[in-house]
Amino acid sequence: MSRRDLSGAVDVTVLEAFTQGDGALADEVLGLFQEQARLWSPLLDAREQGWRDAVHTLKGSAAGVGAQALRDACERAEQAGDDIILAGRLEAVRDALDTALADVAAWRHELMLKSLRG
Repeated sequence: MSRRDLSGAVDVTVLEAFTQGDGALADEVLGLFQEQARLWSPLLDAREQGWRDAVHTLKGSAAGVGAQALRDACERAEQAGDDIILAGRLEAVRDALDTALADVAAWRHELMLKSLRG
């Protein structure tokens, strides 16, 4: 994976602005995002009591790395009032999360390559 594999699910300019171009810091932030996803994604199910906390936490993490579609999907899930609607919206969150995680993996790979080049 590398920069050419980016889908656009993560706007890397947001992260670059936040980290002021510091590759090591960007890698750390992306790693934290991956960890948040790992911890909270099991709760992205309407039957789980913690789904609302998971969605809210992932919304903030998504905003921090520039994953706008994920942030928006989380916001829509937070606003769902019906279990049938909620199930579909949580599925959309999971899909957006998977896409964002693929971009994060590609970007972290690119950062690793840059660090090897010096």
